[in-house]
Order: sequence, then C-alpha cells, then structure tokens
Amino acid sequence: MANRLAQETSPYLLEHANNPVDWYPWGTQALAKARSENKPILLSIGYSACHWCHVMARESFEDAEIAALMNRDFISIKVDREERPDLDQVYMRAVQGLTGSGGWPMTVFLLPDGAPFFAGTYFPPSDRFGMPSFRRVLGAVAEAFAQRPAEVEATAAQVRDFLERPVVPLAAGSLTAGLLDEAYDRLRRDHDAVHGGFGGAPKFPQPMAIEFLLRTSVRSGDPAAQATARQTLRAMAEGGMYDQLAGGFHRYSVDEHWLVPHFEKMLYDNALLARAYLDAWQLTREPLFRRVAEETLAFVMREMTASDGGFFSSLDADSDGEEGRFYLWTAEELKAALGVDEAAALAAAFDVTDVGNFEGRSILHPVTADAASVMAAARQRLMAYRDGRTRPQRDEKVIASWNGLMLRAFADAGRVLDRPDLVSVAEANAGFLLSRMRDRGRMRRSYKDGRATVSGYLEDQVAVADGLLSLYAASFDVRWLDEARGLLDEMLVAFWDDGQAAFFDTAVDHERLVVRPQDVTDNATPSGTSMAVDVLLRAGALLGQDSWLATARQTLERLGPTAAKAPLAFGRLLAALDFHLSRPVELAVIGAPAEPRTRQFLEVVRSRFLPNLLVAVATADGNPSGLPLLTDRPAVDASATAYLCEGFVCRLPTTDPAELDRQLDRVLSHVA
Repeated sequence: MANRLAQETSPYLLEHANNPVDWYPWGTQALAKARSENKPILLSIGYSACHWCHVMARESFEDAEIAALMNRDFISIKVDREERPDLDQVYMRAVQGLTGSGGWPMTVFLLPDGAPFFAGTYFPPSDRFGMPSFRRVLGAVAEAFAQRPAEVEATAAQVRDFLERPVVPLAAGSLTAGLLDEAYDRLRRDHDAVHGGFGGAPKFPQPMAIEFLLRTSVRSGDPAAQATARQTLRAMAEGGMYDQLAGGFHRYSVDEHWLVPHFEKMLYDNALLARAYLDAWQLTREPLFRRVAEETLAFVMREMTASDGGFFSSLDADSDGEEGRFYLWTAEELKAALGVDEAAALAAAFDVTDVGNFEGRSILHPVTADAASVMAAARQRLMAYRDGRTRPQRDEKVIASWNGLMLRAFADAGRVLDRPDLVSVAEANAGFLLSRMRDRGRMRRSYKDGRATVSGYLEDQVAVADGLLSLYAASFDVRWLDEARGLLDEMLVAFWDDGQAAFFDTAVDHERLVVRPQDVTDNATPSGTSMAVDVLLRAGALLGQDSWLATARQTLERLGPTAAKAPLAFGRLLAALDFHLSRPVELAVIGAPAEPRTRQFLEVVRSRFLPNLLVAVATADGNPSGLPLLTDRPAVDASATAYLCEGFVCRLPTTDPAELDRQLDRVLSHVA
C-alpha cells in the first residue's frame, strides 16, 4: 500500500510513496506524533536527480526488514531539498558540523523538537566502504535515544549552539575598490591555469565568479581577467560537461579537465551558464560563446519547458540503471546512426574509440578543429538515434527561484541577440509565475499538478523580480517593471529584519525551525542575500527608490570585506559591489520601442558589454512608469532621442545613433 507521500506533488517524494517505510512529509502531523510518542525523528533529505539517493532507496528504503526497524523505532520524514531549501540548509549545516562533510542523501536523527543529535549521508545496507550498515546505525541510534537520553540531549544542545552561530565570520572594512582588487587576486590564485576553472577535482562551473571576472576586465582593463574567464568557458564548452550533441550542461566535472561529468542536468546551472556565455560573447565576440548560449537555451526550450510556460527542474543522471547511459556512445552505435564513413569522421572528431573514455563507452568531446562542423552535419541523425534510448527521468516540478534565473537568461539573450522568439519564451514564463505561483504578493516555492503548496523563500522572491527587470529591458513593457516593484516591496516586508539589518532566507511568518535560516554564501545558485543586494541596487537606481539603495548599501557594508576574502562564495555580491562602486551608465530613449530609429539606438548598446547599464524607453507622450530617468526628457525635433548619463553628468541629447556610439566610446574610455 502507498504511504502518506502518495498525496504529495514532488516527484522525489512520489518515488518513495510505495516504500514499506511509513514515511511522513515534513509537517505538523509528523512532529506532533514524534512528541506524543517520544520517538526520535529520522529525517531523510534528497532530490530527484540524485544518484546516491536512488541507490539508498533501492538498498534500504525498499527493504522490508530495514523499513520495519525504521517504523518501529522512528518517525520517518522524507524531504525534497529542492522544495524545502530551508530544512536542507539548516540540517546540512548540522551534518557538516557533526561529521565534517555533507552531501545527499542526507540522513539526520532529530529529537522530537527538531534538534539534530546524529547525522550522516549515504549508509550502505551492510558494512562496506569502511562505513557501518544502515541497520547498525538504526539500532545504535535507537538504543542511545532510549538508554542514554541525557547524553543525546547534551549533543543536541551543542548542535543547537553551533547552528545559532554565524555561518560566516564577518570581516571589518570600508567599501572601496580595493575589495574588488583583493577578490580578483584571490580568484586568480585559485584559478587552474592549465585546465581552466578553480581548484581541483571535482570542478564546478562557478558562473558567478565568471561574471565577476568579466566585470573586472571592464572595470580594470586587466586583460588577464578576461583571459581567465575565457579559458574556463572554453574548457567547459569543449569538455564532456557540455552535451555536445543536444546542448545544455551537466552538473559538474568529476575530473580536473572537464571530461567526465556528473550527468544530471539542472535548470539553474543552465540558466546561469547561458548568461555567462552570453556576457562573454558580448564582450569578446567569440563565436563559440554565442553558439553555446543559444544551444543551451534551445535545449531548455525543447526538453525543460512546459506548455504553460514553466520551466522544469532537472533531468536525472541515470537511465536503464546506469549513470550517464543516455549520453554515452560506442563506435558501433555511431555506425548504426550514421553509416561507416560519417561515423569514422565523428569518432575522430569527438574521441569515440573501441576502448572508450568512460567505463567502456565514450563521452563526446571535441578533439579536432573541424569538430563543430562535423557535428552540425550529423546532429539530426544522432539526435534521432539517441532519442530511441530510455530517457533520463525528468523532475517536472517548477521552482520559482530557478525559473527566475532562467527567465532572466531568456530575456537577456532575446535582448542581446535581437531574438524576439526568446523574449516570447521569457514573457510566457513571467505570465506563468505571476499567475500560478504568486499569492498576495509573495511567491510560492514550487508548482506541480496545479498545486503550489510550499511557501516561497527569499531567493524565490528576488530571482523572479530579477528576471522581470531583465524582461523590462528586453521589451520595455512597463507592466514587468511594476510587477518587479511589487515583489521587491513585499520582499523587504517579509525577509528583511531591521533589528539585525540583514536578510533572512525564510519569511517573518514562516514556520519556526531550530534556527531561522540565513546563508549569505553562493552555492550552486547565488544566495538570496546577494541577489537581493544586486537587484535592489539596480532597481533602486532605475526606479528612484533611495531606501532600497540604503538597504543594499547596509548589507554590502556588513558583507563586502568578507566577500573580498572568499570570492568563490560571494561572486554575485561582488558583482553588486562592482555596480555600487562604479558609476552606472544610464540611457533614456524617447521613442516607440518598435520605431526604426529607437531600435538603432538600442542596437548601439546591445552590441556592447555594459554590465552597469540601465536603460529606459518611453514615447514622447509620457512616462507611464514614472521613471526618474525618463522625466523631463523631450524628443528633439519630434524624432527618437537618446539621453546618455554617467556619474550624474549627462551628455547632450542626440537623434543620431552614431553620436550615441561616440558618446559611449568616451564613457568607456575612462571606466578603466
């Protein structure tokens, strides 16, 4: 019989609905039962695309004897970390504090009040890998809870104290360009000059750090900053982490030279990397970067977009019980798909051999100069052949914050590449998010099967607002600006704490946990705090909201000196600091957005990488959005007119796009 998880919408929870374990979802029922029966809680946290989560499920949660032990001695709760990042954040920190490391599946044992006292990650069903069996762990924890309660309580008290300490010790200092220089120096030292990327294996893509490097190259004029970003972007695009056939990035590389990926595909990685490649193309005009950005977005449209406009969360790493099987090739499979001659050409171009480069099969990665053209000729037939395989499972829940990141990627790409089709995808997504996942000004966290049941977090509220700002810049439809304003107003009410002068990740009316989560560091995605600072700075400048600018500055003053010392953990905040310390370049265009001359003005800025640019467009009839940038800006001689301002100084208005181009040249000549 199905357990209580059968009533949930999360694909990850539904995967466990037929386990013999008497699972509960996180909620008042499970917590009350633990208190009334005085039983410890076994909290298991994972996610749908997690390989080892599936392994532990098969080995332990589907085992009747292990399930009987869990049902007898524990109240077992299963959580999807993607739906409940608050629980994941709190208890992952506890796991790291108790064990020195972390990961998923996460296995945490709690007192009935939710305080953790023992933890781990994956446990095998029998003693192996130098690890105790899950059976032994269950027995030892149950025995300790029943026979040594004082000892267990003391441990839980120590963990509570640990969780109440700041996640990051804060450094003191003033906000100067020296912080940006310090961050760049540290990032450069951590850069792998041989293979690209940062640190050793496993290697993660670090798109926020790349954004900071590209900004640094503009701010400082240091060619090494751009070269560092370009090397990393090329290495990822030419390795196995990038799906050379269908586009889109896998999660990370298990080796230092980007060949062997962890094969799951996450929406957020592809959103952040599409933007990184787009920015790099705008700055360098390197064709590879544009191709990768467009192929990545094409992959998302084809495989991760719902008919109603929402973006799905992830594709699993496994199919047919093997990690990566869907993406791997043998020489014989190439022959079956292409014929002998073309198969030989593609095998030579993408390192497909009889021996293989991964467990007897081959990960496609280009090794010849003509690899791109060889793939272009074979792509449709290879795609058709691969589509005949068992596809990885897709997690079809819609996460608000990840959708906000992808909304911005599509809007930015539509604007920069002058592709209205991409702007249309962004508009459909924005409409979906605002109509299906917003409740009285507050974003919900996730949506599936017509239900959006989980309260949203700081990152959800601000990422959607961020995407809407980019959508305004791509379409100049003021409704998106108005919607962003509403989300940011609500964000400050729900997530900002005046007493501590800080953002929290959960709203003021959220359920009370062991501690109120507040993680200021970037992980796979930018932290909610970093995004909030960045968006408040840009939206505050555009909308004339001085209080937003003050809140952002307050947060930068608290975190900026720390960010300079840990740039890989604060890439988005450092980008915000760069914006704050720079002089925004402001462009007001008076003219209908579709008018040819207005489009010529916008093409001038579209052709340049201007990370601190703010643009507003309105017709001569008025300023419906009330933007300060458009106030008292008449059209000259009844023609489309551009007003360029920088550092509180405005150039003479011009009706000539060539003159705007010259004005921007003069502005940029002294930015560095």
